[in-house]
Amino acid sequence: MSSDTPRRRFEDIDWDANGGFTLDRQTMGLLLTLGGLTVAFVIDYFQEGPLFAPNPVLREGWDLTQLDWLFMLSLTLFAFYVVVPLVRHRRMTAYYWQEFRKNRAAVLSLAYLLVIFTLGLVGPLLVTRPQVALLQSYQPPVGFAVDSAVPLQCVGDVGDGRCHGSWQFPLGTTGSGKDILALVVLGMRVSMRIGLITSFLIVGIGATVGTVAAYVGGLVDEVLMRYVDIQQVFPSFLLYLLLIYLFGGSLLMFILVFGLFSWGGTARLVRSASLQRSQEAYVDVARCAGADTKHVILRHILPNISGTVITNLTLLIPGLILFEAGLAFLALGDPTIPSWGQTIAAGRSDLRTAWWVSTIPGVFLFLTILAFNFVGDAFRNALDPRSEVD
Repeated sequence: MSSDTPRRRFEDIDWDANGGFTLDRQTMGLLLTLGGLTVAFVIDYFQEGPLFAPNPVLREGWDLTQLDWLFMLSLTLFAFYVVVPLVRHRRMTAYYWQEFRKNRAAVLSLAYLLVIFTLGLVGPLLVTRPQVALLQSYQPPVGFAVDSAVPLQCVGDVGDGRCHGSWQFPLGTTGSGKDILALVVLGMRVSMRIGLITSFLIVGIGATVGTVAAYVGGLVDEVLMRYVDIQQVFPSFLLYLLLIYLFGGSLLMFILVFGLFSWGGTARLVRSASLQRSQEAYVDVARCAGADTKHVILRHILPNISGTVITNLTLLIPGLILFEAGLAFLALGDPTIPSWGQTIAAGRSDLRTAWWVSTIPGVFLFLTILAFNFVGDAFRNALDPRSEVD
């Protein structure tokens, strides 16, 4: 090699092609979408009445609440950080899908969850909020019949002294005459919001803390992990009970309390995975090339622990849904928002005469939790083949 050939040092290499402060198309799209949501939020805040007035499609209009805005923010983050990467990396997506579809139960579960998600997103806009109607109490579901003396007034056909179900109330009614179909659909919205918003808060904070603690190490790691220890000593459930006593129960309070104070386990899981990735050769190469901490974390560590994060997400969501249902069953939730746990509790004293009141929402709750477990196992096997047991 000629001695006249100029030699370039690592610190002279512009290994980051962007060079300075630049934004890629994904980040630009996210910022523009967040800007649009901010403008809509300001308009809704200063406008009197609902942002979407009643019309032939929206029977009761749509008065956006703080929870609705949080949900739209979560959908935006889900679209840009989950859907967009899957579309951009089609080859890897196709490979993961081939691995995922090997589990038929998981494929059926995913289809079921997509139906639940769609109904929870669109259904509440088309279903009238159920009202108390004592004359329509204890109507049986379609295909079933009860003693005509059980309901105060039979809406369906009466034959052989028995009241038969009517398509006016396909899933029957509660003891107060509320339509169970409407309650189930509204419960889907509650479960979807609980699962998506709370889990995004937990994963977002936990992944950030765990990754920074693992990569930076030293005093930063010690301080962050000791805070996690302190946080986990004081259960979020006790804080939630205290706030219920002071301010009353609400769905927004549940999301904020468990989203902001339940990420310790996720942080430890992500920290463990990040410690393994930070010892890989590609991270050493990036360090030697002059990459700063932010670049290494965003471009090398986080993308390579995404499998761990996604798997943890699929396990967090069913736990949150089940926990909220349990609190609603114990009357520790928001009494103004129908949920599956609240409907199950409404029929617990009528299991012998009106079994459908508790059973039908209980079946939906059971199938949703089971579906998330199947999907979580399949995602774990698809994203990390080492987890498969021969």
